[in-house]
Amino acid sequence: MISDGSFRLDGKLALVTGASRGIGYSLSKELAARGAHVIAVARTVGGLEELDDEIRGAGGTATLVPLDLTDMPAIDRLGGSIHERWGKLDILVANAGILGTISPIGHVEAKVFDKLMAINVSSVWRLIRTTDPLLKFSDAGRAILLSSGVAHTARAFWGPYAASKAAVEVMARTWAEESRQTRLRINSVNPGATRTAMRAQAMPGEDPETLPTPAEVAAKIALLCDPALDATGRLYDVRSDKLLSYNDPS
Repeated sequence: MISDGSFRLDGKLALVTGASRGIGYSLSKELAARGAHVIAVARTVGGLEELDDEIRGAGGTATLVPLDLTDMPAIDRLGGSIHERWGKLDILVANAGILGTISPIGHVEAKVFDKLMAINVSSVWRLIRTTDPLLKFSDAGRAILLSSGVAHTARAFWGPYAASKAAVEVMARTWAEESRQTRLRINSVNPGATRTAMRAQAMPGEDPETLPTPAEVAAKIALLCDPALDATGRLYDVRSDKLLSYNDPS
């Protein structure tokens, strides 16, 4: 267990990408329920509006940011807007991502590969770059970057997606090393198989009822936002509820 879960986030500001559905949607609700004001980022306006209704209905608050993460200059501007309005950021959750094509790596179309890398890797780097100074203004900055188990298994036919998540983990580890002398804590997350649209796309024959819901997974990921958490540069495995350390290949 990484936290007893009793912490509150009153007065904290949390930015969540991919907030219009799945884990991002549920995590936004979870953070808002703990008192954070959530900046919810997604391309789908309808999903954001539904999220806003649920957060406000439960007594929370949110700011909606319709944004296509392939628009890199817009990501840069987002950091500037947060600085102008709030002057800091307490929590970053880089959750948005796409699956791409499940196929032999040599058969993947260039446009599919390029879009996947733009959303899964380049947009995360732009988020890191634009939020790093804001998170360091926080008294307990937390950054959570969503990864996947395939980042380590080199699973056949999953090459581009796996490579993108491996890249995200390396960026998280590097950022954590660079920030060790600050109060910012940065960790990656392997959520495991979850009852989401992306999982259904990847595994169309799977019974979704056998998988944990996004709300169940989000409740665990939220524990990484605990202001008392000291771990950084680690990988949180949701299924085992463990913070894992990285080791050199053997």
